[in-house]
Amino acid sequence: MEDITVEDFVEQLLSKEATESPSDVKTADNLVQTLPKWYDEVNFNQARRFYWHNCYGLTLAMLLGLVNVLAVPSILKILVGARRSNDVYPAFKRYLSTFLHAVSWFETDLKPGSHSWESVYKVRKRHILMSKAAMLKGQGIICQRDLALTLFGFIGFTFLKPEKFGVETLQKDDWDAYNQFWRVIGYMIGIEDRYNICRNSVEETRQVCQLILQRVYTPYLTYPPEYFEYMAHIMLEGVSSANPTVNTPSLLYWTKYLAEVPGYVYTEGERIQFQQLLKDKLNGSSEDTGVDSFTLMSKPFIENSSKKRLLYVRDYNSFETIPEYKELSLFSRLKLMFHSYFTRIYTTYYGRRFLNATFLFIIKLMKRHPKMTFLMFNIKVSARYLFNFPLDNSGLKPNSVFKKQTTKLHWYKAIVSCWQRICGSSDTADVHGRR
Repeated sequence: MEDITVEDFVEQLLSKEATESPSDVKTADNLVQTLPKWYDEVNFNQARRFYWHNCYGLTLAMLLGLVNVLAVPSILKILVGARRSNDVYPAFKRYLSTFLHAVSWFETDLKPGSHSWESVYKVRKRHILMSKAAMLKGQGIICQRDLALTLFGFIGFTFLKPEKFGVETLQKDDWDAYNQFWRVIGYMIGIEDRYNICRNSVEETRQVCQLILQRVYTPYLTYPPEYFEYMAHIMLEGVSSANPTVNTPSLLYWTKYLAEVPGYVYTEGERIQFQQLLKDKLNGSSEDTGVDSFTLMSKPFIENSSKKRLLYVRDYNSFETIPEYKELSLFSRLKLMFHSYFTRIYTTYYGRRFLNATFLFIIKLMKRHPKMTFLMFNIKVSARYLFNFPLDNSGLKPNSVFKKQTTKLHWYKAIVSCWQRICGSSDTADVHGRR
């Protein structure tokens, strides 16, 4: 890799050249997969052991990271423009496939003919075909920058906030091994070394991820592109079809909190600290003025949005007055509160074994009985439609529709939604199979 500073690397990644460099110069028919010269099998397998020891926490971090990726306009544009994007079921299938592909990379040795080798090959080939289709539709291409930003989705929160997911090491150099694992995966899916965010050392990778978070994901999640909410809901509602503990509104709140979106706080101390920050920013001006979220960001990659998001001191007098928190239902607030408890449980010996075993059971269920997962998703979409929830099968929905609906979701609907999750698991009809 080039010996450049972290700041220069990020500037290079966000440059026009990176957006014009395609994800692959090869065609799908001529794709030949090879390992990088610096591949270390021992190191790679150490990372695999590290993952399985932390599979629940690391995969949760990946899930939230991939929600981040949907906020990148160029990536979202290609996903929205994909075939039958207005149908929630193909979109759900696409996200489920991505999730299972990522897990499969840890299951076997990365050798020609292995399951993980074939999985990486399929992902790279899919990128080539999607990029070609998008270019023909005039929607741009899958570029090197987009691949690198997608890689952040898999590793960003893991490297930056491991304590939020209860991640622990087995060996002193586990983080170095995990860094090299994803550096290899990045190479295998077509990321050029000059754009690979997994650098030579884990310390440098963390610095790169921090800059990408501050400059790209914090502003993009503060001002998300149109249809972000729709696609994010499909992803999270799909996962919750296999894992009833997942709650979409609370996970979206937590994702934005981890992405350091101004105004999203999790503890009482953070609320007080943020309110004081707003007072300092006003510098004696009237509290009715409000503080532009854009001024709270560090060198954002995007231009200042014409639609300002103002934050007011009075809104942070308590959690009950925080606009984003008020939008959550009672059930979602409880789920949000339990995130920290699950992390504490996960750091214990038996808690880790239980949650890892639960995760492995869910993966096994999705692989061996995918129709059951699709059935649960179909039931949920139908049930949501009864409540006039915007996640139905009638086409793309703007972000504003979800915001309006969230404010109308009363406590009794949250309880009914929870009851549907319990009752829905006993239904065995193959709804998706009849579509």
